[in-house]
Amino acid sequence: MTQGDVQRFERVVLPHLDDAYTLARYLLRDEHDAQDAVQEAALRAFRYFDGYSGGDARAWLLAIVRNCALNSRRRNRVEEQTVSFTDAIDVSADGVPGADAVAIQASERARVNRAVNELPVEFREVVVLRELQDLSYKEIGDVLGVPIGTVMSRLARARRRLATLLGADVREAS
Repeated sequence: MTQGDVQRFERVVLPHLDDAYTLARYLLRDEHDAQDAVQEAALRAFRYFDGYSGGDARAWLLAIVRNCALNSRRRNRVEEQTVSFTDAIDVSADGVPGADAVAIQASERARVNRAVNELPVEFREVVVLRELQDLSYKEIGDVLGVPIGTVMSRLARARRRLATLLGADVREAS
């Protein structure tokens, strides 16, 4: 690999490492396993970067991360644990919030976190990719290697399950 290829890799792929870590953390539910999966994915992406033909580098990297995370789960038989949503949800405050507001916010985050962690992996990953990573349906399809219709179906089912787990009313979009 030439110096120009290395610079192109750094410019095209490295900006997406935070998104890669977020996805790996939600799939593996362990900070250290997620770091290992992202490191493995980055090495694979670097090794095979000459095969990258352009397009959406973020979706390309996230697909590699997903495969590394799923391989790690199979290898290690990862036990179900909880992952905090605090890394993925930004809390904006227009000043110093009161103690009650902070406690309510923390309680709601914990409640959503528990609900997301109760979802099966195929639903959890589409929720993370769509709601936290803000990927389009096409990008999610590219990451997961499934058609857009499957992405839409999984996301709809995941949202219904989340709504049920959170005790919210479920309404179909018309």
